[in-house]
Amino acid sequence: GGVRLLADELADLLWTVLSLAGVEHLQVTRGPTPLLNLVFTSYPYAHSLLTHAGLGAFLGIVYFVATRRRRESLIVGLLVPSHWLLDWLVHVPDLPLFPGDADRHGLGIWQSLPLSLVCEFAFLGAGLALYLTLTRTRDAIGRGALAGMIGFLIVIYVVSLFSGRPPTARMLAGSALWLGVMPR
Repeated sequence: GGVRLLADELADLLWTVLSLAGVEHLQVTRGPTPLLNLVFTSYPYAHSLLTHAGLGAFLGIVYFVATRRRRESLIVGLLVPSHWLLDWLVHVPDLPLFPGDADRHGLGIWQSLPLSLVCEFAFLGAGLALYLTLTRTRDAIGRGALAGMIGFLIVIYVVSLFSGRPPTARMLAGSALWLGVMPR
């Protein structure tokens, strides 16, 4: 479970590190959507499709070498670029295909609050259904941990809807790194 969660969140974790290092940039401002109080001005590495594909292949290979589990390694490897695909659905056009790509991509679901809520909870439900078909909790502690994680994700999402703009880009990146998720 932990490696799959890392694979899914790797792009946002990488973004926080690169942002704190001053390599990638965003502006805290009234964003282009009702759900986003920031504008990504430059994140050519952490959110390019090519980077996601490369990181996914690398993580999948490392997982395979460590475990010799072919199917699970493939899943781990595909989770990284799946993040870009889901971002492409919700982001306004701000995602590059490769570092240095002048074109930006994204369908902009986040421009509609009702559509965003429906889609993001549908994505959560689909991801949870997929996770539950691929894994089994071993005991009550595992079931409790899973329920706690689901509850945590829902609470963080709902809080992000009402939290307003972060004070600074650096504070956003630091809190994202601390939480391991990308808050709005």
